[in-house]
Amino acid sequence: MTYYLTTLGVYAGVDIIACLALNLQFGVSGIVNFSFIVFQAAGAYTAAVLALPPDSQNGGFQHYVFGAQLPFPIPWIAAAVVGGVLSVPVGLVVLRHLRVDYQAIAMLVLSVIANLVITNARPFLNGAAGLSLVPQPLSDRFNAYSPTYLWAYVAVTFVCCALVFFVSQRIVKSPYGRTLRAMREHELAVTALGKNPVVLKMTIFVVGGVIAGLSGAILVGFITIWAPSTWLYPETLILFAAVIVGGRGNNWGALFGAALVPVGFEEATRYLPQFGPPGLVPALQWVAIGLLIIGFLWFRPKGVLPEKPGRFAAATPVVGARLTKEPGVS
Repeated sequence: MTYYLTTLGVYAGVDIIACLALNLQFGVSGIVNFSFIVFQAAGAYTAAVLALPPDSQNGGFQHYVFGAQLPFPIPWIAAAVVGGVLSVPVGLVVLRHLRVDYQAIAMLVLSVIANLVITNARPFLNGAAGLSLVPQPLSDRFNAYSPTYLWAYVAVTFVCCALVFFVSQRIVKSPYGRTLRAMREHELAVTALGKNPVVLKMTIFVVGGVIAGLSGAILVGFITIWAPSTWLYPETLILFAAVIVGGRGNNWGALFGAALVPVGFEEATRYLPQFGPPGLVPALQWVAIGLLIIGFLWFRPKGVLPEKPGRFAAATPVVGARLTKEPGVS
C-alpha cells in the first residue's frame, strides 16, 4: 500500500510540474507544443545517463553514452538545462516562420521522429529496450526501498512542484505574462506595440523546456527505467486534456487538471473490469480521454477554473455603455 501511494504521489507531482509548464506555453502564450513529451524525455535520458555508471560496468546488457555516475542533484540540474537548451533549436526552426496550426503539426512530427530515432539508434541510448537500473538519488546512503525513503521522495517532488508553481505564478502575474496573453489573443497588435513575438515565444518555450526536463528527471529517478514506449506522443495529449479541463491560462486550473485527468481520471479507468478482446479496455481509456476533451471544448471551453479576466475587463462594458449615451457619437 505504501508503494502504491508513494508512486501515485510522485506521478501526481510530475504531472503537476508538466501541466504547469504546458500551461505557460499553451494556456498563457498560445503555443501548441505537441512535442512536449520530447523535452520531458530529454530530461529523463540526461538524468539517467549522468547517474548511471559507464555501460561497461553493468555487464554489457545495455549500451548508452556518457555514464558519468554523478551524485545527486547534478543529474536533475543537468536535465533541466538540457530541456532548455534543446528548446532553442526547436523553437528557432518551428516558432519563427510558421503559423500556429503549422507549428502544432511540425511539433507533432518532431515528436514522432525523435521517438523513432531513439528507438532505432541502440548504441546511443540502448534503443527500444531503453535504460534500466538507473540509480535513485542518494540510494548509496539510504535504503531506496524503505517507506521513509519513498515518502521523502514524494516530499522532494512536491517541493519541486511548489517551486515551479511559484515561478509560474510570478511569470503569469508579471508584465511579461500580460504581454504573453496579449500575444496569444492578437499577435499583430502586440507587434504594433513594439514587442517581438518570436522573442516572447522563444523565452517561454525555453522556460517550459527547462521545467519539462526537470519533470522527466524526477520521474526516471523514481521508476529507475526509461524507454521509448513510455514517451509516445499521445502522452502529450493527456497533459493537454488536463490543461483544457482545469482551465487554460490559470495555474490553479493546471493543478486541478493534473489531479483530475492524468491522476484521477486515468487511474480510475485502470479499475475497469476486463471484457472483450485483449487491448479493448486500454483503447477505451483513450476514447474516454478524447470524449472528455471534446466535451469540455464544447460545453465548457474555459475549463473548471477559468483564467481570471484582466483588472480593467469589468469596467470595459460600463465605459462602452457611457460612450453610447454621448450625443453625436455613432
